[in-house]
Amino acid sequence: MQLTETIRVALNALRTNAMRSLLTMLGIVIGVGAVIAMIALGNGAQNSVKERIARLGTTVLQVNAQRVQQGGVGTGTQAKLTFQDVNFILDRSPAVQDVNPQQDRNLQVVWKNKNTNVQITGTLPNFLTVRGFTIAKGAMFSTADDNARKKVAVLGGGVAELLGVDNPDALIGEQLRIGGRQFTVVGVLESKGATGFGDGDQQILIPFQTGRFGTFGTDRINDIWVRAAGEDSVEAAMGEVQSAMRRSHKLLAGKPDDFSIRNQADFLQTLNETTQTFTLLLAGIAGVSLLVGGIGIMNIMLVSVTERTREIGIRKALGATKVNIMLQFLTESVVLCLLGGAAGIGAGMIAAYEFQKLAGWNAAVDFQSIVLSFGFASAIGLVFGVWPARRAASLDPIEALRFE
Repeated sequence: MQLTETIRVALNALRTNAMRSLLTMLGIVIGVGAVIAMIALGNGAQNSVKERIARLGTTVLQVNAQRVQQGGVGTGTQAKLTFQDVNFILDRSPAVQDVNPQQDRNLQVVWKNKNTNVQITGTLPNFLTVRGFTIAKGAMFSTADDNARKKVAVLGGGVAELLGVDNPDALIGEQLRIGGRQFTVVGVLESKGATGFGDGDQQILIPFQTGRFGTFGTDRINDIWVRAAGEDSVEAAMGEVQSAMRRSHKLLAGKPDDFSIRNQADFLQTLNETTQTFTLLLAGIAGVSLLVGGIGIMNIMLVSVTERTREIGIRKALGATKVNIMLQFLTESVVLCLLGGAAGIGAGMIAAYEFQKLAGWNAAVDFQSIVLSFGFASAIGLVFGVWPARRAASLDPIEALRFE
């Protein structure tokens, strides 16, 4: 029996039992579709993390105070960050391009008959360059405003919504009461979204000196943000900042730091790795359905061999070899998996699109996942089709002809 004739017979057998063939393919369709959809959602999540890294910048460091320890035991007293630390960093850190100290506290904000509780951040005008924010409307307060301790404010991109205002432009020039003090709104920040260290849109910026001597009434700094000269300078900047902070705090050798330095890129890299792990886990779970589909195909093919025992005997009597019979049943198995794989690719892409459209999840279909799923489906057709094919090929033609 020629190869083309063997393939034709296999395809005719599938057409003859069309409904059974469709139901057999269903496991492969679901498996391939689930793998592609899960990997697409995982890739979308990783792309979101990369976008967040790009928005934050990979050259920014954050310095925070830690609990003071004595003899390896926490005392419950938190170390203090002051402007002396800022000056030490600026003077002793060549790899550092700029430093931005911040004081922050949640206070009540009132505008007309609207009020909300939001983070108030006392900072310097270089907040925009160090933190990577931009002004959407109005302007940032100046160094002169800071030195004069003017009561001016720049709103985060989400503050207007908290105050029930649809158009942030309407707040430019308006008077807000922040912690009982009257402030004039001079600008609104471009919306940036949640970052690795909080929601930068839900805060109000005021001049550092205004907050230090009025709103907050303290010289204690909550955060020191440091911008390295470049990505290749981040490690050097971290070392220099650590050394400068230890000198500023007069920490002796062997004594632990009473501050922490965090790299945003490291933080989000950890998030990215976690997302990748969950993607592989979900893809693995989805891949199990492919194996189940393969077992289903093997089961149906074994049933088919039993049902067509007499047919196999007739073909062998007419000259079909073991190889011809084996190839016929392998062809049926592989065709079922290939058709199921192709349908599964379409189903997976549609599912990923619908998740993105209806649930608002990011999804990115990866060509590699399509090739991998389709190749895996083909392999399943071969592996799980071998046993039924060998069983059919090994039938004795005389016994097969006698089978009823």
